[in-house]
Amino acid sequence: MKSQITIKKIQDFLIQGVQTTYVDDDTCRRMWWASLEVIQKDFLSHHYKQGGIWVSSPLPALNDKKFFNQLHGWLWSPKGFPYFQNENAGFLPINNNNSDKIKKDFDLVSNYKVLNLSEKDGYEPFLMIITPNFQCILSIAGEKDKKYLLMKCDEESLKISIELMHAKLNQANYEEGVKFRDAINNLGNLNMNNQFEKSFWPILSAKLANLVPNQNIHNSVKNDEKNEQITEAKLLRAISHEVRTPLATIRTLISSTLKKYNMDESMRNRLIQIDNECNEQIDRFGLIFNAAELVSNEVPSLNELAKINLAEIFKKLAPSWNKQLKRRGISLKIDIPNQLPQILSDSEKLELMLSGLIDKNTRGLKEGSTLILELRPAGQKLKLQLKVQLESNQKEIQKKDNGSDISPVLNWNPQTGSLQLSQNATQKLLASLGGHVTQRRDTGLTVFFPISDSK
Repeated sequence: MKSQITIKKIQDFLIQGVQTTYVDDDTCRRMWWASLEVIQKDFLSHHYKQGGIWVSSPLPALNDKKFFNQLHGWLWSPKGFPYFQNENAGFLPINNNNSDKIKKDFDLVSNYKVLNLSEKDGYEPFLMIITPNFQCILSIAGEKDKKYLLMKCDEESLKISIELMHAKLNQANYEEGVKFRDAINNLGNLNMNNQFEKSFWPILSAKLANLVPNQNIHNSVKNDEKNEQITEAKLLRAISHEVRTPLATIRTLISSTLKKYNMDESMRNRLIQIDNECNEQIDRFGLIFNAAELVSNEVPSLNELAKINLAEIFKKLAPSWNKQLKRRGISLKIDIPNQLPQILSDSEKLELMLSGLIDKNTRGLKEGSTLILELRPAGQKLKLQLKVQLESNQKEIQKKDNGSDISPVLNWNPQTGSLQLSQNATQKLLASLGGHVTQRRDTGLTVFFPISDSK
């Protein structure tokens, strides 16, 4: 009888021959989170469209819906997922549903297989990613307060880890073992990315060093204000994640309830309404997270801007915008001429930004108002205008610039009680997406985007 293969045995194999320095749990936690961000943002984001597989334990380590959509996954999790609670869960982010524009309604976890984790597997986080041109294994090893981060991407470690994982899947669920083997075979010959390890550790070191205050005495006075802004922005990133996590969990519970239980139409509609409200807040705090990230990065990475059809994005998102504004008694009018040129921007982040602009510019509007979105060519730019039309009996609109900035990222409006992006953060975010914003009291908000074929 073959011995049982466990996640811990795979981790023990990967540890062999590794010489490293132990760190406490909190330090290792920061290293794990920073590593996940580096792997996803700087490497996997460039290779996931080619397809591939991922395996993780005890919770999903990936946090972007696009990876779940494109990659075939297996999750080893204790019985009760997604309700699993364990002190080690702090090492792994929840599967936040930051953008559900391309997903089917209430379909959160069907794109990967959840398998039962045994006590012999242990609870140390584990992640394996295999694509044709990018592969890595990331894990945490060691005892309490004597842990270290483990990253492997060499051919021998990958080969043996794949065989061990295949054997573990065969023992737990033969059909999933066959699917795993087929998925690996379909990738063909793997192109080992020899530059990954050389790049990973320096990028991770820079990211971790960025978490430490600048100790240069000569520049301390000059940099005090900047360091304070960076610290505040990093705190906002953490808060926005903590806000989105329970909201994503609520959406997961709503999805499960709608699928498993019969209920009357009024109750179903109420749950769907709660789901919509949660999703709007997830998007709002996702936008705040992006702005905080932009402010906190001393050397921000440049977005890869590509040709996109802004008119098509408007048509795709118009139904959800209509529903959102209709609940507040506000109408939406979109004025787009035919055959507009393409612009240069980041499609996914721009969709989130546009929704944020609509929310920001309709807070405080009275019922009966109309928001007008207008697209027009303007030389080598495409001009987007957001204007408000009041009902004839309305004399005045609440000024949306009544609030005060409470950080480099946030503005608080005491009249509406809402937190919104500050004007400075809005301008920076749009600039990172290729846009230039102007705002006048009489003409509303205007954003200019570069046409893709302009010099």
